[in-house]
Amino acid sequence: MKRINKYFLTLFLLVLFASCDYDNIDPLTQVDPGADAGSPEVNINYPNEGATIKVPEAVASINIKFEVIDDIEVDMIEVLVNGNQVATFEEFLDYRIVNKELTFDNVTNGEHTLTINATDIAGNTTSKIVNFSKEPPYTPKYAGEFFYMPFDGDFTELVNIKMGNATGDPTISTEAYFGTGAYKGILDSYIDVPLNQEDLGSEFSAAFWYKVNADDAARAGILVAGANEERQQGFRLFREGSAEEQQIKLNVGTGTGESWNDGGVIDVTNNEWVHIAFSVTGTETVLYVNGMPVNTGVMTSSIDWAGVEQLTIGAGGDTFSYWDHKSDINSKIDELRLFNTSLTQEDIQGLINASSITLDMPFNGDFRDLVSNREVSEVGSPGFAGESIEGNNAYAGSEGSYLQFSSQGLLSQEFSASFWYKVNAEPERAGIIVIGPKDEENPDAQNNRTSGFRLFREGNTQEQRIKANVGNGSSDSWNDGGVIDVNAGDWVHVGFVITDSESKIYLDGELVNTGTVTGGVDWTGTDIVSVMSGAPRFTGWDHLADLSYMDNLRFYNKALSQEEIQAAMAE
Repeated sequence: MKRINKYFLTLFLLVLFASCDYDNIDPLTQVDPGADAGSPEVNINYPNEGATIKVPEAVASINIKFEVIDDIEVDMIEVLVNGNQVATFEEFLDYRIVNKELTFDNVTNGEHTLTINATDIAGNTTSKIVNFSKEPPYTPKYAGEFFYMPFDGDFTELVNIKMGNATGDPTISTEAYFGTGAYKGILDSYIDVPLNQEDLGSEFSAAFWYKVNADDAARAGILVAGANEERQQGFRLFREGSAEEQQIKLNVGTGTGESWNDGGVIDVTNNEWVHIAFSVTGTETVLYVNGMPVNTGVMTSSIDWAGVEQLTIGAGGDTFSYWDHKSDINSKIDELRLFNTSLTQEDIQGLINASSITLDMPFNGDFRDLVSNREVSEVGSPGFAGESIEGNNAYAGSEGSYLQFSSQGLLSQEFSASFWYKVNAEPERAGIIVIGPKDEENPDAQNNRTSGFRLFREGNTQEQRIKANVGNGSSDSWNDGGVIDVNAGDWVHVGFVITDSESKIYLDGELVNTGTVTGGVDWTGTDIVSVMSGAPRFTGWDHLADLSYMDNLRFYNKALSQEEIQAAMAE
């Protein structure tokens, strides 16, 4: 009986609901969409025109992002890479505005073309094309360069994409001369990196940055490429001395004999990075310290490479551990390059100069740092200017938008930045470059100025003043900089320098103001860099996004001279 009652109750409720008038719901009314007004609009959000992918893998993946908009209805979207169809879409949740993202897994080294074809329901078709490329993570920059190890996180040799083989427990130090890491010697540890015989010639050079530690070993191997213990093939670069001085020496095998070069002395107590280089020809070896030749050795014939298969870094290794040339404990090696040519003093000085550029962003269609594979985050919608002082594009600021990335590898006791700048005075104040700490006490109006620096502008629609503020750890220093004529509408070169005692601002290569920085800059808590906004670390005085243009941004780990800034302008 209960089951029957439930049945009739359910039937009654269904009839009741079916008979309701739905008085509170508006009826659907068909609206005529009108005539098709034109072809679809296609926007490719990634990759951008001219974008470059740089990863160690021979074949990479890319996330293709695009938008299609039509006034009536999108019917079909076709995606092609290098003319080959990789995806089609014919069903859409929103048939007027379509946002899509898909992964293409077969990006090889070289030039590539992405095409998006969109067709609406009336048969109108729009095509949008962008060109992008994939490159190895590193392309040799110098004549004869066949080997490069930056030690930025691992032991990968980037020209041939080979990983060093570890003996013991060698490590990477975050204290680097350049980039984010350096090789650090550990007791009974070193790495071996394979060498290709075809890369080795009758002439040879090596160059690197070196910070010696002689506390644990009065002598050690630094770089060794030998075939056996006889010293008649390859070379041996090593050090000998005391806790106060270390002499860098070189031995080179000629096949039937050997050549010695007693090199030059490093003052250990300075605790400084030193640039070491040596060149080998058929008649001589030359050893350089900080770009200066310190000694020459006689070669009776060319270097002999028979049986040499690998380079040992940070020790004498299997072929030169005798005479106690063992692990180079706690010493550091950075930016190691090998060449199958004989470098001149001018070449070596060029390497030293290039090693001072820690960030290089030309903004040619992307926000890539050419120095390293640094991850750069886009906050908001930063864009491109469609013009530039050099190259094919420049950064264009937009409201609420800026670039942000880690400061690792960019901070040094001396610091410089240079860039080209075309000011837009609306808004009348903005941040340009900020490397500052968090303001824990004012999270909604950040303004902690005790460390790092803030480069910004203030003024009106007629003129804008470029200013800087630098923190020394306990207080801050001001530099009121110089004025840019807004109405001129010109590109202006800006240079900013911090030394151990002062800051300097240059406009178009001329020094416009100097500020005192007692004790030099302090970098405590300055873990991020903001470009073209004060956000998120310098917002307390409304120094927000800069809508101006910027081109060729560079950071340096040294205090540039006026001549060097003018040289950067002329490049």
